[in-house]
Amino acid sequence: MKAYTTELSWRVIPQYNTQNKFSLLVLIIFTLFAVFHLFKNNYQSPLTLLSLNMKTSDHVRGSARMKKKSCAIFSGRWIPYPEGPPYYSNESCRSLMDQHNCMKFGRPDKEFMNWRWKPNECELPLFNPAQFLELVRGKSMAFVGDSVGLNQMQSLLCLLSSLPLFNPAQFLELVRGKSMAFVGDSVGLNQMQSLLCLLSSVAYPEDISHKYSLDSNYFKRHFYADYRFTVANFWSPFLVKSSNADNGHSLNGLLNLYLDEADEAWVNEVENFDYVIVSAGQWFFRPLIFYENSQVIGCHICDINNMTAIAKYYGYRMAFRTAFRTLQSLKNYKGTTFLRTFSPAHFENGDWDKGGNCVRKRPFTSQEMKLNGDTMEFYSTQVVELRAAEKQGRLKFRLLDTTEIMLLRPDGHPNKYGQSPHKNVTVNDCVHWCLPGPIDAWNEFLLYVMKTEDQRRDGSRL
Repeated sequence: MKAYTTELSWRVIPQYNTQNKFSLLVLIIFTLFAVFHLFKNNYQSPLTLLSLNMKTSDHVRGSARMKKKSCAIFSGRWIPYPEGPPYYSNESCRSLMDQHNCMKFGRPDKEFMNWRWKPNECELPLFNPAQFLELVRGKSMAFVGDSVGLNQMQSLLCLLSSLPLFNPAQFLELVRGKSMAFVGDSVGLNQMQSLLCLLSSVAYPEDISHKYSLDSNYFKRHFYADYRFTVANFWSPFLVKSSNADNGHSLNGLLNLYLDEADEAWVNEVENFDYVIVSAGQWFFRPLIFYENSQVIGCHICDINNMTAIAKYYGYRMAFRTAFRTLQSLKNYKGTTFLRTFSPAHFENGDWDKGGNCVRKRPFTSQEMKLNGDTMEFYSTQVVELRAAEKQGRLKFRLLDTTEIMLLRPDGHPNKYGQSPHKNVTVNDCVHWCLPGPIDAWNEFLLYVMKTEDQRRDGSRL
C-alpha cells in the first residue's frame, strides 16, 4: 500500500493561480514561435532523415571496412611457441605418411615444432578445422605438383583430424556441474563406453584413391562425407608433359619436357574442382631436354653435343605459363587457383646425392639468411607468371607466398628421420617437411586467404 501511495504522489497536479497561468501561456506561445522559425529553416522530412541516417551508417560501415586492413601475413618472423605443436601429433594423425613422420623414425629433438610464424603487424589466426570445413562444404580442392604438394595435403589432413565429429565441448558444457548414471545391464556399460570414446573422437575422411587411380601413392583422394568435401592430390612434378629421355629411370636421369603441353595427369581431372593449389620446384634442377611445338629447342645440363644450352629458369617459366593458360582454357573450370611458391631445400655439407644433410635444430633469422640465388630466381619467375595470369581476368588467382618464410626453416626437414616411398633410397631428405612442423603454417595461410576472400565476397553483397 505504501508503494501504491508513493506512485500516486508523483501524479498530483499542482494548483496554479490565474497570474501564473497567464505567464506560462505567454512563455509557451513565444517558445512555439521561435521553434517554428527554426524548424522551417532546417526542416527535413522523416524520409530524408532516415535516408541520411542510412547513408551515414553505410559510410561508417564502409569506413570501418576500409580501416580494417588485411593482415600482411607473409611478412614476419618465426617466434618461439612453447605451447606447440598446437594441433596434432604424429600419433594422433593416422593418415600421416612415413616419409614425413620424423618422430616415428627417431628424430630426437622436438624444438622444431615449437615455433610459429608471426606477421610483423598482426596476428595470424590459428588453423580452425571447423571453420575450414564449413568454408569448403560441398566443394573440392586439388593439390597439383610434386611431392611437396602432397606434403602440404598431408598436413591439411592432419590439421583437419583434430575436428571432433561428436562435439565434446558442447556436450561437456551441457552437463557442467551435473552427473550422469547408466543403470542397467552390460549394454548400458556399452553405451557409456561409447560416450567416453565419442568425447575423444576426431574427423577422418574416407580414402577413395583406389576408385580413381591405380597409383594411390601419388594420386590420392579423400572424401569428408559429413561436409561433402573432396581433397585430392595429382602428382605432376613439372606441370607439363614429360617422358624419360634415356634408358631406364633413375633419380637423376635425363627427361624430356614438353613446355607447351600441360600434363594430362591433372588437366583431365581438375575441371570441376573449386580450388586448385599449384606448385613445382626441385625437379627442375635435373638434366632436361626442352621441347616446344614438338621440336627440341635445347637442354639443361644434358651433356649432349651440338645441343643449345637453355637455363632451367626458362623451362620453369614456360611450365607455369602453360599451366595457368591451360586452367584459363578449361571451359568448366571456374575455381580459385592458388600458387604456392617455391619451397627451398637446405642441403649442407654436399648435394642431395653426395652426402648432403640438414641437421640444424633452430630457424634462421632474416639477418642470417637472405632470399637470393636459385631460390630467388625460381620464386620471382613463378610470381611474374601468376601476375600475368591474373591480368587475364577470367579466373581468380591467389598467392601463397611461402618461399622466404620456409627459407628460414632448415630445421624442419626429415633429414634421415623419414622413410622414402622408394624403399632402396637412403639419401637424406632436406626437401620435404616433417609433420607436425613448419609446413602446417602453409595451411594457416591457405585458410586465412580463403576466409578473407569469403568475407570480401560477402561484403560485396551488402
